Amino acid sequence: MVSGTTRRASNGASEPVKTNLADVIWRTAELLRGAFREPEYRRVILPFTVLRRLDCLLEPTKAEVLAKHKAIAAKNYDLRVFLAPITGFPFWNNSKFNLKGCAEAHEDLRDNLEDMINGFSPNVRRIFEKFGFMATVDKLREKGRLYHVVKAFEAVPMDLKAVSGHDMGRAFEELLRRFNDTSPAGEQYTPRDVIHLMVDILFDGDDEALSIAGAIRTMYDQTAGTGGMLSEAEEKVKQLNPNAKLRLFGQELEDETYAICMADMLIRGQDPADIALGDTLADDKHPDGRFDYQLSNPPYGVEWKPAQDSVEREHAKGAAGRFGPGLPRISDGQMLFQLNALSKMRPFINGQGGGRVGLVHNGSPLFTGDAGSGESEIRRYILEHDYLDAIVALPTDMFYNTNIATYLWFMSNRKPAERKGKVLLIDASGMGVLMKKNLGKKRFELSEDCQRRIVETYHDFKAMEWADGAPVGGRQRSLKAKVLPAEHFFYRKVTIERPLRMRFELTEDRLREFFKDPAQAKLNDSGVLAASLNRIVEKTGPQTYVSADAFRAAVQASNDANAKAAKEKPTKLKPKQLEAARKIFGVRDKKAEIVTNEKGEILSDSDLRDAEYIPFFVVSADVGAGITAYFDAEVKPHWPDAWVNENVRDGNDGQVGAVGCEINFNQEFYVYVPPRSREEIRSDIEAMEKHFIEMLKVVAG
Repeated sequence: MVSGTTRRASNGASEPVKTNLADVIWRTAELLRGAFREPEYRRVILPFTVLRRLDCLLEPTKAEVLAKHKAIAAKNYDLRVFLAPITGFPFWNNSKFNLKGCAEAHEDLRDNLEDMINGFSPNVRRIFEKFGFMATVDKLREKGRLYHVVKAFEAVPMDLKAVSGHDMGRAFEELLRRFNDTSPAGEQYTPRDVIHLMVDILFDGDDEALSIAGAIRTMYDQTAGTGGMLSEAEEKVKQLNPNAKLRLFGQELEDETYAICMADMLIRGQDPADIALGDTLADDKHPDGRFDYQLSNPPYGVEWKPAQDSVEREHAKGAAGRFGPGLPRISDGQMLFQLNALSKMRPFINGQGGGRVGLVHNGSPLFTGDAGSGESEIRRYILEHDYLDAIVALPTDMFYNTNIATYLWFMSNRKPAERKGKVLLIDASGMGVLMKKNLGKKRFELSEDCQRRIVETYHDFKAMEWADGAPVGGRQRSLKAKVLPAEHFFYRKVTIERPLRMRFELTEDRLREFFKDPAQAKLNDSGVLAASLNRIVEKTGPQTYVSADAFRAAVQASNDANAKAAKEKPTKLKPKQLEAARKIFGVRDKKAEIVTNEKGEILSDSDLRDAEYIPFFVVSADVGAGITAYFDAEVKPHWPDAWVNENVRDGNDGQVGAVGCEINFNQEFYVYVPPRSREEIRSDIEAMEKHFIEMLKVVAG
C-alpha cells in the first residue's frame, strides 16, 4: 500500500489514505497506449516496478555506498564484502544515478538508465537480463515514452515504510493477474488467502520446534512463480520466532516471474542462487535438495510432452528416479509434481528430520485413471507409504483465472502416531465469503475466521460438521470433516467373464469375405481350409450351425471328403485355422450354444466382459475367499453363467484383480435429499395459478 490523499481521523487529525499499489502502478499503462499492445504492457511495468522498489530500498545508503566504492574501486576488492553491509541487503548499486537522477538528465536518459543497471551487483543485473530490460528501454525511447514512464515510476514511493514486503508481493501478483486477463495464456496465481491457509496448516504442530532459538529450516517451491508462497512462509516463521531462519529454495520456468521472485528473495536477504530457472520436470535444478517444507501450485491441465524424454528416463530408474511409481496421461502433468515433491522430502530417520508438503490441485488427481493406470498407481504409492495426511476442498471461484473446484493436498513422511494410516478429508467448499468486488474470476475469499476454523479442523483430526447460524457474505458457511483409514480408498478391479454364444452362418457372402481376410491366407495351408468351406456351400448350399462343435465337425468332414476324392490322406484342421474361420462365420446369438475351443475350454465373450470394483475392506483379509463371497452374492444371482477371470492379477501383489485407488471426495460428503412430495408440488402449482389469475384480473382492469 502507498500513501495517497488524506482523510479526517476520529480525533480530528488528518491521516493518509492507503491506496492499492497495483492500482497506482497500473495507471502507468495509460502512457503505453498506442506504442505497445496490451499483452506487452508487462514488459514495461514489471521491470520498472522492480527497479523502483530496489531504487527506494538503496536510497538511504546511496551516498555512503558511492563513497566506499570510490575508495576501493581501484583495489580489485570483492565489492560484496564492503558494500552489502552498508546497504543491509545482499545487493547494492555503485552507479551515481538513481531513478530520479536519470529522469533529470532528460537528453541522456537511456544511457543513464543503462549506467544505473550496470551499477547493480551481479545478482540484480541477472534479474534485468531476464526481463530483457534494455531492449524495452530502447523501444520506449523509440516511441517517445521513456521519459514519461520514468517520471511516473519515480513519483511512486516504494520504500519499506510506504510498502511492506507483504504488500509488494500482493501488488506483483495483482499486476500479473491483470496482465493475464488480457493474455491468451493465463497462469493460475495463488491468492494470498489460500496461501495463508496452506502455510498455517503446513506449520501446524511445529510451533514448538520452530520456536527454538537458532532454529533453521528449509522450504522449497517447485513452481515458485513470484515467490508468494515462499515469502508468506518466511513471514509465518518470523512470527513464531524472530530468531528462526527459513532458507528458501525454488524453481520457476517463466523468465519474468523468475525475475520478480529473484528480486523478492534478494530483498528478503535470501540467497538468489537458491531460486533456479528452468522446467522442474525436465531439468531438476535441485537434484540433491531435501527440504523440511514444500508449498507449490503446479500447473494443471497442462501436458508434459515438452519434458517427456526426461520424465520417462526418470521413470525407467524406478525407485531411484523421481517418477518411478507411475506416469499420468500426457495431457496433465500435475501428478508428476506430486512425485517430485515426495522425492524432495527430508528423510525421517530415527524420529528426526522428515518433511511436509502442501500442493494445490484441481479434482483430476483425486480420481482420474482406472486401476493399473499411472494416476492410480501414483495414488497407490502415496497411500501405501502413508504419505497422504489431509485434503481440503476449497470453494469454487477462489482463483483469479479459473472458477473450477480446487483441492489442497498435504503430505508428510513424519505423521504423528495418531494420524498414521489415516487420511483427513475436509470439505471447506462452503467456507468462502463473497467479495465486495470480483478480482478476475475470484468471487470468494477465505476470511480470517474461515481460515481459523479450517486450521482448527485440521488440527483436531476428527469427524465434524459445522454450519453458521446466519449467512455471512451472502451465503451460509459450512464445514465438514471425515477421518478415514488409508485402505478405504483402495479397491480391486476383478474381471468378470461370460461365455461366448454363437451360431455359425456359412454363406457365399461370408465365404467371399473369408477369402479376402489376410489373416486366413497365412493359415490356409495351400487352400485346404478354403476348399473345405467351399465344398460345403457347393454341395449343400448355405448352412447355419447352432454350435461350434457342429461347425468344426462339418468343416472337418468336408476336409476329409476332399482328401478322399483326391486320394490323399486326410489331415486334421488346425485350431488356429478354425479360429480364423470362427471370426468370419460366427454370429453372436444369446440362444446359441456356448462356444468352446478344441480342448473343451469355454471361450469368453469380450463384448460381455465386465469388471467389479470391490472395496478393499471386503477382500483384504483373504483375497481369494473375499472375491468368491462377493461374486456369489453380487454377480452370480444376475449372471449364473459368469466366472472370475483369475488370469487377470495385480502386477505388485500377484493376487486376483488389479488394485486401484481413487479418492471420491464428492461421494464421501454426499447427502441424499429426497425429492418433494407430489402434494407439495401440486400445492405450489395451485398457488402459482391463483397468483397468475389475480395478475390477469389487474391487467384486464
